[in-house]
Amino acid sequence: MNEKRKCKRTELISALIIKRLDDNSNYEIVVGVNDLSKTGIGFQCAEQLQIGEIYECHMTIWTKEVIHCFLQIVRIDQRPGGFCYGATFVGMNDADAARIETYQTIQEFE
Repeated sequence: MNEKRKCKRTELISALIIKRLDDNSNYEIVVGVNDLSKTGIGFQCAEQLQIGEIYECHMTIWTKEVIHCFLQIVRIDQRPGGFCYGATFVGMNDADAARIETYQTIQEFE
């Protein structure tokens, strides 16, 4: 299988809270992160989400800081016990993308 990702992925043991933007119910979902890059994220979730939907996200990173961003679902794989999703960051600021890239660089040399 050919790798189509443009940016390096790094494992991140974390959880993030997502909320659908066009839903007024204020319902939040906590999901487990599989991998992370400066342009996107892979995560698992028991809830069924739809491709193309955009979610508001509060992601806790390795420094315990919370990055506020938006995700657009681009891939879904059904797995036993739930779903595995791929999402791209929508409108992430350059400073937060640089923090992710810096973490990846540090992990390469540890």
